[in-house]
Amino acid sequence: MANAHAAHGSHAQDAYFVPSKSRWPMVASISLFTTMLGFACWLSEVSWGREVFFLGIALLVATAFGWFAEVIRESVGGHYNKQVDKSFRMGMVWFIFSEVMFFAAFFGALFYARTFAMPWLNGEGHGIETHAVLWSGFSGGWPSNGPANWGGSYQTIPAWGLPLLNTMLLLSSGVTITIAHHALKAGKRGVLLAFLAATVLLGWTFLYYQVHEYMHAYNTLNLTLGSGIYGSTFFMLTGFHGAHVTLGTIMLAVIWFRCAKGHFSADNHFGFEAVAWYWHFVDVVWLGLFVFVYVL
Repeated sequence: MANAHAAHGSHAQDAYFVPSKSRWPMVASISLFTTMLGFACWLSEVSWGREVFFLGIALLVATAFGWFAEVIRESVGGHYNKQVDKSFRMGMVWFIFSEVMFFAAFFGALFYARTFAMPWLNGEGHGIETHAVLWSGFSGGWPSNGPANWGGSYQTIPAWGLPLLNTMLLLSSGVTITIAHHALKAGKRGVLLAFLAATVLLGWTFLYYQVHEYMHAYNTLNLTLGSGIYGSTFFMLTGFHGAHVTLGTIMLAVIWFRCAKGHFSADNHFGFEAVAWYWHFVDVVWLGLFVFVYVL
């Protein structure tokens, strides 16, 4: 990296920065391969699969820290100009768009199951023939645990308990990250750090209550991944959203430390903006989850 700094020390502001050769793409590929190999072997009950899986996870974490540290050094070293900043923004927009499509597929599965599959299996409308051929004795409504009460009976989670609380937490975090962003642009360092820390705290609090909700669902309500189509879509949507909240909260914590070290200015803070965009996306997805999974 020192060679890169030396080579680009007089980097022109009208030239696009091209980094020197990096080992991180190869390390990331090896880490991903190790992770997936270990996971596949773990599922196949190979004795060493679990250890290899966690080794791969450790390598991925080390890769993330090392690679992002290199990018941060390039950023604070003054190698990025407006053209590079524009490409970063375009990349983040397309990344969030891919995440939109990711969740659209899951919401689509929920919509199809509720709007088409269940009426067809019940012999409603144009599903009379489907009902007779696939499961003539099936009768049920939403939420459904499938034919023959697959997975056993269960109870759903009321929308106006923990889900509502988590909704308020995420909406509040959207406000705090916005205040922090305005404070950064206004040069108010104390306000920036305080409200960014509040956003991190709200994110972790959301995750705490979601874990509590999952424990309650499994231990008390018998609502599990095996509870038919409702259980699978419920945990698929809320679980992947929880993974995104976890990643977003970690990103916010990293950005807090970068803000504390003075890495951003009022005119140059795309790293902060990218995380803020991601966090707002997480908030919007949760609103859809709250309405279509918990309320309706």
